[in-house]
Amino acid sequence: MKLIRTYSRTAQAAAAIDSLEQRGSVSTASVEPTVRAILSAVRKRGDKALTEYATKFDGLHKGRSLLVTQEEMQQAWNSIDSKLQLAMQTAQANIQAFAEAQRAEEWTLSTSEGVTTGQIVRPIASVGCYVPGGRYPLPSTLLMTTTPARVAGVERIVVCSPNPAKETLAAAHLAGVTEFYRIGGAQAIAVLAYGTQTIAKVDKIVGPGNLYVTAAKQLVSTVCGIDMPAGPTEIVVTSETGNPAHIAADLVAQAEHDPETLAVFITTNEALGRQVAAEVKLQTKSNPLAKQSIAARGHIFVTKTVTEAHELTNRLAPEHLTVDTLADLNWVQNAGSVFVGPWSPQAMGDYVSGPNHVLPTGRNGRIRGGLSVMDFLKVITVQQYTRKGLKALGPHAAALADAEGLTGHAASVRMRMK
Repeated sequence: MKLIRTYSRTAQAAAAIDSLEQRGSVSTASVEPTVRAILSAVRKRGDKALTEYATKFDGLHKGRSLLVTQEEMQQAWNSIDSKLQLAMQTAQANIQAFAEAQRAEEWTLSTSEGVTTGQIVRPIASVGCYVPGGRYPLPSTLLMTTTPARVAGVERIVVCSPNPAKETLAAAHLAGVTEFYRIGGAQAIAVLAYGTQTIAKVDKIVGPGNLYVTAAKQLVSTVCGIDMPAGPTEIVVTSETGNPAHIAADLVAQAEHDPETLAVFITTNEALGRQVAAEVKLQTKSNPLAKQSIAARGHIFVTKTVTEAHELTNRLAPEHLTVDTLADLNWVQNAGSVFVGPWSPQAMGDYVSGPNHVLPTGRNGRIRGGLSVMDFLKVITVQQYTRKGLKALGPHAAALADAEGLTGHAASVRMRMK
C-alpha cells in the first residue's frame, strides 16, 4: 500500500486525495452502446431476444426454461449441509429483525384546530432483486434484497440471477421466492423494467451488479425505480489504536471482491500505518485478486491531526468504514455502514449482522445510506380540514397563491370560505 504523509508531501497527498474524492460513481460510458442495444432488443422482441441473450451470456442450455421451479429451489436447499442452512437462517432472521425496526410508522399531527396532517405507509407493488452470479455465488445478496422487501409487504418479488449456484437457489427457497429467472446482465434489467409477453415488469429494481448491470439500471431509471448505482467495493479504516493484523485483514477481505476495490487506511500513527502495510503485504501473498486491488487503489494516509483524519474520512464517504470506538460516531457524517471497535470485522456486516450489505459507493454515502426496508415503501402524506380549519389557514394559502399569480388556486380556497 502507498503510505503518504498528508503534511509533508502535500502535493502528492493532495493529488491522491483529489483523485479518490473525485472518483464518483462508476463510469459506464464504455459499455453503454452495448447495453442500449440489449435494452432495445428486449423491449422490441421480448422473450425471443431475452432467450437469445441468456443463451449467449448466461449459459442457458437450449430448451431449458428461464424460470426456476419451486422444486429446484427446494432440492437446492436439501442439498446444502445443515451448517450452511443454519447460517442462512441466522442471517435471514437478523436481516428481518433489522428491517422490521427500520420500517416507517404512520402518524397524524394537528398544527391548528380543524387541521389534521399525517402520513400513511404503503409497499411498492412489485420489485426486482438482482443477484450477481459471476466471480462468486452470492446467496447473502439474495437474502439482503428479498427479506426487507418481504418485511415491507411487497406483493410480487422477482429475482434474476445468471446461472445461479445451488447456494443461491437454496437461499431463494429459504426466503420464500416464488418467481426466479436465470437471467443476468443488462438483459435481466431490461426484462424487469420493460417486461415481456411472459414476464411482467416491476416497479423498482434493486441489487448490485457489474458494469453492464449498473449501466442498464441507470438507463431504465426513467421508466422504473432503482436503488442506486453500484461501483467497486470500498473500505476505509480510520484508527489510532487498532490491531494492525486485524486492520489489514479487513482491507484484504474487501479487496478480494473486485480488482478496483478502494482500500484506504487513515491514521495519525505512522508506526501503525507501516505495520498495517507490512501485514497487508503478508496477507495478500495467497490472495492474488486482493493483491491486485491493493496495488492499484490501496492507500495509507498519515495525517498531522486526528481532526484531519476525520475530515478526510468524511470527504471520501466510503461504502464501509471502521472506527475505534462508539465516540467516533459523533464525527462520522458520510458512510454507507460503520463498524465499531476491534471485534467488528466488516465481513460480519456482509453476512449476518442484519444491516444491509447493499451500500452506496462512489461517494454516494454523502446523500444516502444502504438499502433498507424504506426502499420498498412509499410514505404518502395526508391532509384533512374542517370548515373552521380552512377558515383559519385559507387566507394564508390564498395570499400565497395571489403572490404567485395562480388565481385558480386562490379561487379554489376562497369559494369554500364564503
